[in-house]
Amino acid sequence: MSNSYKIAVLPGDGIGPEVTAESVKVLNVLAQAFQYKFEFEYAKMGAEAIFETGNPLPEETLTVCKNADAVLFGAIGDPYFDNNPDAKVRPEQGLLKLRKELGLFANIRPIKTYSSITKKSPLKKEIVDGTDIQIYRELISGIYFGEKFTDENGEYAYDICKYNKDEIVQIAHLAFQDAQKRRKKLTLVDKANVLDTSRLWRKVVQEIAKDYPDVTLEFLFVDNAAMQMILNPKQFDVILTENMFGDIISDEASVIGGSIGLLPSASIGNDNALFEPIHGSYPQAKGKGIANPIASILSAAMLLDYLKLDVAANKLREAVEHAIDHRYVTEDLNKEQNYSTSEVGDFIVDYIKFSENSYYNFENVKLGKSTIV
Repeated sequence: MSNSYKIAVLPGDGIGPEVTAESVKVLNVLAQAFQYKFEFEYAKMGAEAIFETGNPLPEETLTVCKNADAVLFGAIGDPYFDNNPDAKVRPEQGLLKLRKELGLFANIRPIKTYSSITKKSPLKKEIVDGTDIQIYRELISGIYFGEKFTDENGEYAYDICKYNKDEIVQIAHLAFQDAQKRRKKLTLVDKANVLDTSRLWRKVVQEIAKDYPDVTLEFLFVDNAAMQMILNPKQFDVILTENMFGDIISDEASVIGGSIGLLPSASIGNDNALFEPIHGSYPQAKGKGIANPIASILSAAMLLDYLKLDVAANKLREAVEHAIDHRYVTEDLNKEQNYSTSEVGDFIVDYIKFSENSYYNFENVKLGKSTIV
């Protein structure tokens, strides 16, 4: 079995290049520590690709991604397009097309809190402490990919939401299988009291549940689910839902831990996979060294999971938790004594190399206190 892996790297827009650079740095150190090799190939997507080629997803980029073992992505979006409602080509179109072309039907978003920073959450510590949720969002169908229309006067528009059974089946099995490895509970979030597509989801998922008798299946309408996410997030284990509901619910859940800069994601298909932080391009922070790289670095850990490099993935998560526990974080998590994007990455690298002695070694070297032996 080969120990060499091709990784397509799409830094993207805004802070994307900065946080992705830290993930690449960490992956290289892990490769040295665990005796395998990553071959990184960089390509353009998003606003920078539009400015250069007129296309948010150039064909060369798509080819690089299809030939890779996995894709590491940064962020997408630019104020130039956000503030121009008449723009015909937008950065986000590149990401939607990439998901479709690679068949990335399942978006997986872990929502986990860290006890040492739960005070950063807008919710009370006793509500959020211990939250550990896995959200499965269908990614390449539904209203985002349905027929769209706006009349020539701009006074009438529609977006059509469509699903078929096969699209629901493939992601539902993944969600049930994950629930079996966790706390054996799955919650389907829908709007089956109003929408035909939701009633189809509920029917199909109930059928599939028969194959997983050890998993408890529950149902919540999306409006109630949004409320329950605030009242008692710890009640959830695995959440399964359609594209738009998943987009909204996962963004709501992202603030529970205290910073959107902590949360990774994986987009999985039958033959391809893409890994990215869930935060946006945050253009206001571009080039300032204040962007939190942890979401991107944890996305790299999910990439390692996908490649079945489990020991390395666990080591990386351990290193991230060590950095958080020792408050070696960016200003979104510690305004009193904060560190730059690259310093956080360096600290995580140092832990991978030196483990428990890392904090002391790292601080002494930084302060010029190390001794020569």
